[in-house]
Amino acid sequence: MAENKQTEEKVLHAKSGWGMLFVSLLLVVAGILLCVFSSQVNEAAVIVMVCAGVILIIVGAIMLGGLKTVNPNEALVLTLFGKYHGTIKREGFFWVNPFCSAFNPASGLVAGTGRKISLKAMTLNNEKQKVNDEEGNPIEIGVVVIWKVVNTARAVFDVDNYVSYISTQCDAAIRQVARQYPYDVSENGDEKSLRGSSVEIAEILRKEIQGRVDIAGIEISEARIAHLAYAPEIAAAMLQRQQASAIIAARQKIVDGAVSMVEMALKKLSENDVVQLDEERKAAMVSNLLVVLCGNKDAQPIVNSGSLY
Repeated sequence: MAENKQTEEKVLHAKSGWGMLFVSLLLVVAGILLCVFSSQVNEAAVIVMVCAGVILIIVGAIMLGGLKTVNPNEALVLTLFGKYHGTIKREGFFWVNPFCSAFNPASGLVAGTGRKISLKAMTLNNEKQKVNDEEGNPIEIGVVVIWKVVNTARAVFDVDNYVSYISTQCDAAIRQVARQYPYDVSENGDEKSLRGSSVEIAEILRKEIQGRVDIAGIEISEARIAHLAYAPEIAAAMLQRQQASAIIAARQKIVDGAVSMVEMALKKLSENDVVQLDEERKAAMVSNLLVVLCGNKDAQPIVNSGSLY
């Protein structure tokens, strides 16, 4: 998207404030001295000296208003009579046009900045919200976003309040991404899910948010899902579903192991010629072994003291 002239960031190379501080104080002192010593001259010169002294004091005071201090990783956006004048992005002590005023619509929302724009990486811990996943299941999801301002002109002039704007766009992006993927991986396991593909989903979410906040001159460094759970109204049912899936998977593994052990037992008995079993006795042995190996409780042994047949 092409920028217009209003949103082009103009870096202001302001003059050092130390020299102008000395000049301003010198004007104020000179004005005071003129007013003090005006009583020692003739009456005609008193008015001239007093007026000159007052003018010097006013000029010096106005010039003192142009002194600005910028801390590291901060920027000062200046407007002059309603027009964008420039941005100071270097740390230091500067002097600018005293009629310039600092402008920051998000003043007070970012701690410690005041009228200045923070260029530091900041964390937005978006409150968890209830959304529907791809399958229509209600879920609760919360996201942590690392962001920073890279274009101060866009952040200040293109949106009403860039801090509130990024929070709102994060909510919209979460809903957009969440409804495109299921909460958990499907049975075939060939698609992304919110729980199972956290790294891929985080990158998709970051790009989605970035596309929405470009207009505000904000760069998204990272977006991570900090909270993910089924909504309370279906959490119990989904927990039972997950438990059932786990039990089925465990039983399948137990049966596979039991079958292999029975097969190995019959093979060893046959190879070592321990006992000769007909098909009926083999079936009975297989049944007994499977009951023992697949049962939830320990089997109670029964000793057969008679003939096998």
